[in-house]
Amino acid sequence: MAKHHIEVSALVEKSYDVAKKAQSHTHSPYSNFPVGACIKFIGDDQLYGGCNVENASYGATICAERTALVSAVAAKGKQNIEFLTVIANTKGATYPCALCLQVLAEFCDKDFPVYIANAEGILKQMSFRDFLPHSFDSLYDI
Repeated sequence: MAKHHIEVSALVEKSYDVAKKAQSHTHSPYSNFPVGACIKFIGDDQLYGGCNVENASYGATICAERTALVSAVAAKGKQNIEFLTVIANTKGATYPCALCLQVLAEFCDKDFPVYIANAEGILKQMSFRDFLPHSFDSLYDI
């Protein structure tokens, strides 16, 4: 069992395990930076894992957060995210990139929790809004 730095529910603990397992399937030969993620939709008992999948054409690389989201959407369609867990093999915290945050923004309430973890356990819980307070929105008043 992981030694978390914060108190988490059994479900968040399970999401850590799903993200860690997904991380073990990463394809990251270029960066050697394996990342795993887990998404839970509101009202859905399933946890959806994802890992980063790199490509020699770096722009074609897909981050773990987006592969988890794609897996979840493929299984359930568009839903709202209840929480996200991200794990990387770092001493400190590793955060989602801006591209992932923008993609996730279409699937969430801006205050949903994001759990940041490393191999030791979950380090902290943050709000999605902490990462991307002003996402791009196609519904601007003109």
